Amino acid sequence: MSRVAVFNQKGGVGKTTTSLNLSAALRLKKAKNLIIDMDPQAHLSEIHQKGKVDSAKSLFDFYQNNTQLSHLITEWEALGSIIPAHSELIKVDSIFGKGPAILNKLKQGLNALEEEQKYDNIIMDCCPYLGVLSLNAVFAADLMIIPMASDFLSLKSAQKIEKTLLALERVLKKRVDRRYVLTMFDKRRKMPFEVMEQATRFFGDDLCKTVINANVTLAESPYHQKDIFSYQSNSKGAEDYNLLTEELLSESLIHA
Repeated sequence: MSRVAVFNQKGGVGKTTTSLNLSAALRLKKAKNLIIDMDPQAHLSEIHQKGKVDSAKSLFDFYQNNTQLSHLITEWEALGSIIPAHSELIKVDSIFGKGPAILNKLKQGLNALEEEQKYDNIIMDCCPYLGVLSLNAVFAADLMIIPMASDFLSLKSAQKIEKTLLALERVLKKRVDRRYVLTMFDKRRKMPFEVMEQATRFFGDDLCKTVINANVTLAESPYHQKDIFSYQSNSKGAEDYNLLTEELLSESLIHA
C-alpha cells in the first residue's frame, strides 16, 4: 500500500487536478483508493458532491472529536472512496498547535484504519501552506508528489519544499520519496523548457519524466464534476495523467 501526499505551498499549480486524475487513472486499473481531502477549500470534495459537506461527516471531525477515519468514508465510484474536507479544517492549526501528538495524528489514524480496511493507495490532497494539516500528510506519507507549474515562481516554491523536506528528515528519521511533476507545460513557449532544464539540474531523478501539458479539458472537467477520464478519455490531459501513473507504477511508488 502507498500513502501519497500531493503538496505544494503555491496555489494554482495543479495539486487538486493531480490528486483527482491520478486517483482516477489508478481506479481504471482496478486499484482500491482512498482519497483524503485535507484542504479547507474543499475543492476536491466539491467535485465529488455539490454543496458543502456536513463538518461532522468530514475530516474535521477526526481532529475535533477523534472520530475514526473509517466512519467518515464516502464512496466515489470513479476514484474509489473519499474522506471529504470542510472549511472548519482551517481551525486545526490554531486549536491543536504543533506538538508531536498532533503531527502524528493522521499517521496513527491511518494505521488504525488499515487494520479494518486495506487500500492499494491512500492519496492525500494537501492544503497549499505548510501547517499542521500538511505536516500530518508528510509525517504519514511514503511518497510526496509535488506538482509545479512550468514557470520560475513555481520552480522556486518547489525548491523551498525540497529544502523543507531535507530538514524534516532529521525529525522523521527517514527520507520520504518524492517526485516533482511539471504541469501546465506549454510547448509553444520557451520558458517551460528553461524551467525543465533547471528543475532537472536541481531535482535530478526526483523530477518525473512525464510532464502534464497545458490542456483546456483539464480545467473544464472539474466544472462538470468529473475527472479527465470520465470527461474526455481521449484528451491530451487523459493521456498525460495515464503516462504519469504508468511512470509511478513502474517505480513501485504507487500500486494497482
